[in-house]
Amino acid sequence: MSGPAPGTKPRREGLVLGSVRGTPIILANSWFLIAAITVLVFGPQLTRPFGNWAYPVAFGYALLLLFSVLIHELAHAVAAKMYGWPTHKIVLNLWGGHTEFDFSTATPGKALVVAFAGPVANFVLAGLGWLVKLALPEPASLGVLIAFLLTNIFIWANLLIGAFNILPGLPLDGGRLVESIVWKSTGSQERGTIAAGWAGRIIVVLFAVGVLAVPYLTGGEPDLTTTFIMILLAGFLWMGASASIKGAGIRLRLPGITAAGLALPAAGASVQCSVAQLWTLRGEHPDAPIVLFGADGRPNAVVDEHALAHVPPQAAPGTPATAVARALSPGAYVPETASGAELVTYLSQLPDVEYAVVDPLGRVTGLLTQARVVAAITGKAA
Repeated sequence: MSGPAPGTKPRREGLVLGSVRGTPIILANSWFLIAAITVLVFGPQLTRPFGNWAYPVAFGYALLLLFSVLIHELAHAVAAKMYGWPTHKIVLNLWGGHTEFDFSTATPGKALVVAFAGPVANFVLAGLGWLVKLALPEPASLGVLIAFLLTNIFIWANLLIGAFNILPGLPLDGGRLVESIVWKSTGSQERGTIAAGWAGRIIVVLFAVGVLAVPYLTGGEPDLTTTFIMILLAGFLWMGASASIKGAGIRLRLPGITAAGLALPAAGASVQCSVAQLWTLRGEHPDAPIVLFGADGRPNAVVDEHALAHVPPQAAPGTPATAVARALSPGAYVPETASGAELVTYLSQLPDVEYAVVDPLGRVTGLLTQARVVAAITGKAA
């Protein structure tokens, strides 16, 4: 899998801040939303101590959070590059950020190192912030007071980002711990990902109960702003966990997907035959779709059953088979032995929704439909 070319997809996602060793850093448009919310929520709270500086200080909150997330994601990217994994992009967005890299050569141990590099970086930042705080003089002036407050926010933001991300469930970094344990014990990364995804769902439920139910049980009620943030965050985490489970399920099913196993048995006929001859062939194979092949033996059309059945009997001998068939794109056929990701990737590049299946001698043996392939990938009925 390759990253998007510079100047195309990244710029549509947001503002390209720069790149690190060829990896673009993208500030997604959604980040400006969370920055605006931060300013609107904290600005009024800071008016009394900081006056006209209240909203700039609140914006400073947003920038410090952005910086903390950036270092978190850079730590992931550096660790991934350390193992030679191609890193495609770093995106900073409404939910924090994410780093896209190819970990097809990963092992449980390497995946764990790359995942925990981010939280470790945040804990290091929190420690550095604490040292800066110790070096600050007593907040006797407005400037020192602002510096003291922002440093304190920086420390707590990094502690929270680090602690939150080590929770053991995907899409959080700590989910890789669950994934690696199951992966190591079963030998299947996909099963590890599914387990970590379900752990992530459990964390969402516990998180929601803690934020919403506990205040009611103690005689109070949750704060409106807190509830709103919780709903957004819980929705994001649930979707991320679900996507991990779904993706791993697809990867588990891919090896069992074969052209021969999914195809409907089909009969082959020359494009030079007539409708009358197709009727004869239909009598011999009443339930099989009919695939037409050309003079070179390659499939190039599929007989339309409705059209075939409505040709007048007197016109059948003189009507060519191509008159009752829908064309296939060039190359819309696969060998019986085609399977797995290679088969799916090839078919995804064709505009057709049906594909001929041929045996080693090039003879038509089946017809494969897009619906059957999708059903096999997703595990749902066609």
